[in-house]
Amino acid sequence: MNYIGSKYRLSEFISSSIYGVAGEDLSGAVFCDIFAGTGIVGRNFKTRVRKVIANDCEYYSYVLNRNYIGNHTEIADAQSLFDELNSASLIETGFVYRNYCLGGGTGRQYFSDHNGKKIDTIRSLIEQWSRQGRIGRDLYFLLLASLLESADKVANTASVYGAYLKSLKASAAKEFVLLPATYDVNEHEHEVFNENSGELISRIEGDILYLDPPYNERQYGANYHLLNTIALYDDFVPAGKTGMRPYRRSNWCRAGKVADEFERLISEARFRYIFLSYNNEGLMSLGTIRDIMQRYGRYDRAETSYARFKADKAPNRTYKADTTSEYLHILEKRG
Repeated sequence: MNYIGSKYRLSEFISSSIYGVAGEDLSGAVFCDIFAGTGIVGRNFKTRVRKVIANDCEYYSYVLNRNYIGNHTEIADAQSLFDELNSASLIETGFVYRNYCLGGGTGRQYFSDHNGKKIDTIRSLIEQWSRQGRIGRDLYFLLLASLLESADKVANTASVYGAYLKSLKASAAKEFVLLPATYDVNEHEHEVFNENSGELISRIEGDILYLDPPYNERQYGANYHLLNTIALYDDFVPAGKTGMRPYRRSNWCRAGKVADEFERLISEARFRYIFLSYNNEGLMSLGTIRDIMQRYGRYDRAETSYARFKADKAPNRTYKADTTSEYLHILEKRG
């Protein structure tokens, strides 16, 4: 999934930095990724630690992590269900088609008409099978995570869902196919939450806490609203030209509140090592982060540069720079 803030390209930098501080053998450790997003960092540690705790306040993220982190044993006969879903007769008047496809009459074109109908069909069947007891929770989230990732591949957007493109791009014109979202099998159970980080932090503890909060005023609930809509498949009235669903703006996306929110999280965290990913364009300055973390223990920082995320390649779109500096702020917290 092409995702703002994804740590896929930074995985080696983050992992090697954490091993360098916390030690190479983390087999007995509890690792928490409390702003998990698509779960890339937690996935990298899933088979190397005793337990991963993954959390995100966005429901689509919870679905992805419930599969990639929460599922840890083999699920038998799943492929036959994928075949059944891919070949099911299409629903003609589902929520996605009516509200996010041209044929629905709203003028929105997030998906082709055919793909919108197929997304509706598969999402409805997954829910129906769950209510009927045909599938358990592990399989439910495997199918739902697969739907989100497969739908994202044919979305008619410039990577985020804040707007749709006027004409169908080549990838959006392709026929939707539900492909399995794989996950690592291991012997340990893990925990996945869909909560506010500031509320969850007081109820969990472990060895390593990894923080990857929003860096700026962009709210993920707005940028990926349609993934939440597919995941929740609830009934609401889409708002405005883009069909936005209601969302809450986090204090992490407010310049006047983010530092206090950060310090509250650090102060309440019951973890020995805390790692914060943040870049040079974030709402908090390097000095603010350093000053806050130094109050709670021994502070250090690692840095790397990488190509910045670009939502599209439009010739009239300008960016501040081609590269971004990513910082990994490190705290060994006093006991």
